[in-house]
Amino acid sequence: MESLGEKLRNARTEKGLSINQVSRDTNITIRYIEALESENFSVFPGEAYVIGFIKNYSSYLDLDVQKSVSLYRALKIQEQPVPAEQLFIHPRHIPKFTLPAIIILAVLCAGSYGIYRLILRNQERAALEPVVERIPVEYLMEGNSMERRLYKNDSVLIHANNEIYKVELFNLGEAITIQTPGGSVVLDLSQEASIDLNNNGTPDLRITVADFAKNNADMGALLHFLLFDSLASADDSVYGTNYSMNTISTIIIPGAPSAYPFTLQMNFHTFCMFRWEILNERDRSGTNQNYFQRAEDLSIQAQNGIRIWTSNAQASRYQIIGGGRTYPLEVGTTGEVVVADIRWVRDENNLYRLVFIRLES
Repeated sequence: MESLGEKLRNARTEKGLSINQVSRDTNITIRYIEALESENFSVFPGEAYVIGFIKNYSSYLDLDVQKSVSLYRALKIQEQPVPAEQLFIHPRHIPKFTLPAIIILAVLCAGSYGIYRLILRNQERAALEPVVERIPVEYLMEGNSMERRLYKNDSVLIHANNEIYKVELFNLGEAITIQTPGGSVVLDLSQEASIDLNNNGTPDLRITVADFAKNNADMGALLHFLLFDSLASADDSVYGTNYSMNTISTIIIPGAPSAYPFTLQMNFHTFCMFRWEILNERDRSGTNQNYFQRAEDLSIQAQNGIRIWTSNAQASRYQIIGGGRTYPLEVGTTGEVVVADIRWVRDENNLYRLVFIRLES
């Protein structure tokens, strides 16, 4: 019976496809395709990503997606250690060939002891080897924005208000903790915080978490830093918030005398991890997350705004419905991870505009 890796590799070979061609068509990096075919699942950041890529790759190769997932899960079960008591069968009566059994048992014991000594010797050798710890890196932010993947204890020096301020990635766990001049800030994926660097009551810096895996400090966190002169806190009510138009990527609905409910509609044409959060509506707060498959639809209704996170900006067709009209929306490029807000803002003429704001760029 073919293993999962052999099944994927043979299907690709039968179709005459190269790994480079598969990567271009599916937006799966070559490293992940090779890992799937060699069943090296340790390179993936989590099991949800493994299953997602298996579904995507199997669908592309016209394989049964559920059978591929079942093969993966069966493989994971086989990798679980077998309880020691199941390795030995206790007969109800004395076997006829006692001497061969004793010899086999002795060989097994000798082999086990040898393996134990080998493991112990390797552990002792590892304990004697010096542990190389990663040295924290200090970056200098040049200009008004910067995006950088930081690891624990890495820091960024920010020049603002004729002073130099230090912001440090203090911890990574269920969320990330950032140490700022005004104290600690705790953020999750796609969340942002406005920082008052000089404690004068006016935010000077916005920090957004563009990429982060819970409890996986080895991956670090991709953070976006943006300096601005005057921008209202993301926690303020959208009604009455004035944004600098330099921070707005796209105007979806132009000037309106008042903000009104709208709907974000999506039709997925490939596999995609998608998260969303209704903004400034207490009765509908909280983050939703799902792994969507081809031909699935999603509609999100909101009054004030929606925050979205997508693992592939071109995995879906997006459109906004509001005021009796439909507006197409371009989110990003193929394979691009995007974090963004779709929200009402008020301009200098006291008119409301529904805008698409990129938080990670």
